[in-house]
Amino acid sequence: MSTAPVFQIIAGTQSYDWGKLGLASKVAQFARLSIPDFKLEQDKPYAELWMGTHPSLPSKLTTGELLSAHLKAHPGLLGERVVKHFGADLPFLFKVLAIGKALSIQAHPDKELAKKLHEERPDIYKDANHKPEMALAITLFRGFCGFLPLPVISFYLSRVPEFSALVSHETIANFHTVVSDSLSVSSELKSALEDVFAAVMTASEDLVREKISALVKRYESGEGLDEEEEKLKELVLELNRQFPGDIGIFCVFLLNVVDLEPGQAIFLKADEPHAYISGDIMECMATSDNVVRAGLTPKLRDVPTLVSMLTYNHGPADSQIMPPAPFRSTKHTTLYDPPIEEFSVLLTTLANGEDEVHEAINGPSIFLVTQGKGKITWSGQEEVLSEGLVFFVGAGTEVKFKSGDDAGLVLYRAFVEAP
Repeated sequence: MSTAPVFQIIAGTQSYDWGKLGLASKVAQFARLSIPDFKLEQDKPYAELWMGTHPSLPSKLTTGELLSAHLKAHPGLLGERVVKHFGADLPFLFKVLAIGKALSIQAHPDKELAKKLHEERPDIYKDANHKPEMALAITLFRGFCGFLPLPVISFYLSRVPEFSALVSHETIANFHTVVSDSLSVSSELKSALEDVFAAVMTASEDLVREKISALVKRYESGEGLDEEEEKLKELVLELNRQFPGDIGIFCVFLLNVVDLEPGQAIFLKADEPHAYISGDIMECMATSDNVVRAGLTPKLRDVPTLVSMLTYNHGPADSQIMPPAPFRSTKHTTLYDPPIEEFSVLLTTLANGEDEVHEAINGPSIFLVTQGKGKITWSGQEEVLSEGLVFFVGAGTEVKFKSGDDAGLVLYRAFVEAP
């Protein structure tokens, strides 16, 4: 069995209702170029490409051997420090997401809650790990991320009658008072926000449908819209087309709408509300599949858990965007380094003929070529690279990438180094 430190792996695809259809999906585009016997169906939604060892959809070597089994047989590929700290497996899961319509209003539990949920309901919460994640835009991306600044929510409660109708007068009055009082402390602000969010998310289905119908009718007519509501009009109407009468539509008055350009990223901490709305992204997360949902989904909703688990942090949309940084001595590579142990991501962009050396990383990595052609060389060996191919790079291996295509060479590399 080969113990080469660099080798191609075969990813897998997930088909969820929210994915883009057929070749409109980057997941399908990459899969068609890299997965043997992949059969494209133009009317099928291709939502996610999984790269890693998660048992729900584990990657394989080109020989058919599971990547997880290969790593257990050759722990040196992970590196001694990573094995000691994380165990004999990858601590991250790398994905491509092609978002055709909104994902659920959701959050991911921290480690303590994940363990509790798994023990109590293992059929729903299938592992005991937390799931902090990062979304890195490949194309223009839009998503919900974190609660709006409280004065903005206060404004909507005052100016959007369909929204305020879901919350009691007493709760609204208290919220306005706490937000306007400069002496209010953080715990009071968060408690007031929790009361509003809980009231909205637990409102009766009949009332929700009635108020969404009224809101949509008003927005379609353009009646009584001020500048702030005008910004949200098309999003409200689009979400209602996708999920008619769903409570998640009212989250436009509670959560930040974040727009990312290609190359921008957001980091989603545990217990923070979010939902992807549209676009194509690279996503990296701790190895887990735990999701607590409460809106914009046909799947199981666990509103009580979501309401109780959130941090109720709040702030402007641009505060959610994670600043990139240089990566060591490279010229064409950007580092996205969230404040967690399990992963970081590199974006390398080369024009035709350019090259880039990645010094040895003290841990394993996986990279996906999203554009162009070229080659990777290490220790006198080389492999040809082209769009859609996925490779594993073992710990302690210095690699050189070289572009050999007019389209250049673009690749995303997820890695981990033990603290």
